[in-house]
Amino acid sequence: MIKTVTFALTHFTVAFTVAYLLTGDLLIGSLIAMVEPAINTVAYFFHEKIWARRQRNARVPEGTLSEARPHIC
Repeated sequence: MIKTVTFALTHFTVAFTVAYLLTGDLLIGSLIAMVEPAINTVAYFFHEKIWARRQRNARVPEGTLSEARPHIC
């Protein structure tokens, strides 16, 4: 979870800087910087969970019982 929070802070900083430089407006830069990283952080969290599951499944040796069970992604 710490990785997700630090990613969110980094993303917020980058999003604000880019939005402010493009618009020259603190309010618009702030709004974009709050909304976009918040949505992206949630997406990143689920991306990490899916990626970890994929890596675990890739390490299952052939012929094990887990291969016989259907996987729901």
